[in-house]
Amino acid sequence: MNIVIFGPPGAGKGTQSGFIVKKFKLFQLSTGEILRNEIKNKTNLGNEIASIISSGNLVSDEIVAKLIEKYISDQKFKNRIIFDGYPRNLSQAKNLDNLLNKYDQKIDIVLNLSVSLETIKKRISERQILENRSDDNAEIAVKRYETYKTNINPVMDFYKRSNLLRVVNGEVSISEINNEISALIEAI
Repeated sequence: MNIVIFGPPGAGKGTQSGFIVKKFKLFQLSTGEILRNEIKNKTNLGNEIASIISSGNLVSDEIVAKLIEKYISDQKFKNRIIFDGYPRNLSQAKNLDNLLNKYDQKIDIVLNLSVSLETIKKRISERQILENRSDDNAEIAVKRYETYKTNINPVMDFYKRSNLLRVVNGEVSISEINNEISALIEAI
């Protein structure tokens, strides 16, 4: 089973992905993590990624697709991936479908953690007390939320048309969200 989970920054994707990985024995594929690994391992692609990021640019969809294909094409991950925060735009969603088709796989469910901007701001202010993250402040949160909403709406429509999209209330407790997600996955 392959799952896509998305939601605005601060929605709890990483937390919920962690639960899903353990409960359903899946592999969590986070694009940020695989980009950092390529850079850390100093691969040719990693060096290219480091150069792009250090110049203040975003890594292209093509480079991200190459990295994701490594995992999709690997038999040990076949039909066992949770895509955490990917795809982020319509082009990536279509490319992901093409890659999965190429390796005789598909997406089984798309989970959207629905969380308001006010809740995100509250969570970030609470998180700042516990851990000082440079990307955690209200101003940055608002920008990231707005960018996310602009880019993700076409992706949601894409998955809605395929009848894969399930909206999960991300405003409730972690365990309530986890229970709702588990029930949705078990119903597949």
